[in-house]
Amino acid sequence: MNDYRLAKRNVDVSVGESVKILRELQELSQNELAQVSGIPQSTISAIENDRVQLGVERAKVLARALHCHPAVLVFPGWDIEHESAA
Repeated sequence: MNDYRLAKRNVDVSVGESVKILRELQELSQNELAQVSGIPQSTISAIENDRVQLGVERAKVLARALHCHPAVLVFPGWDIEHESAA
């Protein structure tokens, strides 16, 4: 296990982009995600385009629909090693 290197972040991802990436990886349209989550498609579009903040409650609902932890959506670029050393 001593031969591994920590992954380095190459791209900054916004909260909206993280929602879109997870949605697309699961091959869901915005309309399908809207049906599963109960969040209107127009709101999902606004979140993905960073026009509307995700918020804690929406993060919980979307995380449940996208089968991930809410922190994956809320903190997409968080560097655990760097932040824990602060």
